[in-house]
Amino acid sequence: MLRAGLRLDLRELALVCASHAGSAQHQESALRILSTAGLRESALRNTPDKPLGITERREWGDREATSLAANCSGKHAGMVATAAINGWDLESYKDQGHPLQLLIRKEFEDLAGEKITRVSVDGCGAPLFAISLRGMVRAIHRITHSEDSIHRQVVEACTSFPEMVSGKGRVVTEAMEVMPGLLVKDGAEGVMIASLRGSGTMAWKMSDGSNRGDRPLLSASLSHLGVALGFDPVPVYGDGKVVGEIRASKLITDVASR
Repeated sequence: MLRAGLRLDLRELALVCASHAGSAQHQESALRILSTAGLRESALRNTPDKPLGITERREWGDREATSLAANCSGKHAGMVATAAINGWDLESYKDQGHPLQLLIRKEFEDLAGEKITRVSVDGCGAPLFAISLRGMVRAIHRITHSEDSIHRQVVEACTSFPEMVSGKGRVVTEAMEVMPGLLVKDGAEGVMIASLRGSGTMAWKMSDGSNRGDRPLLSASLSHLGVALGFDPVPVYGDGKVVGEIRASKLITDVASR
């Protein structure tokens, strides 16, 4: 999007990269992104949803789902705004053959170092470009260690405004707040990446699609970099009582310490 002329301040750019909680500040930021291209909320074509954050969803109550409240509204605001400033069709900005999506696909391939051979549709309606886990690690490492001004801008935006990338009380935001310069992003079906410039990059995909292991796995993986996240153990309940906890296996901690 930035290569196609989108110009945002860092706070709004962080929201374009987000799976946000759906707070008032997230929704207001998405509206500001749209306004840079003279657009309103009605230009969004992502699947309506209620806020992703637990607190935000509870506060939302029985109100109808909206595209603005959905966790990917920042990304879609950025996409449709990019289409608008280039004079591209706005109704079809999600289509994989749209000029914008072709540019995004090429950026994915260049960074991952592999060709995209499968394209699906994300829950939000945007194209879902399939890459390998190795390709994902390669792509994120290249972004965080790049001298390309656009890549540097994206990393600076996310690490400067972690609350816009996710939300208060969520693992992505908390981890980046603990360690300045650390880039962390979660995704659907148990996907997560973490990268620190000058150090390493990691990515994982939970086989069961759950995110319940993110905190202990992220803590264990970053411990060898001297990053102590200080996350509390994730409890497991049985019969209303704590009967165990979710923790990283010895295999993970041994690999992380190498």
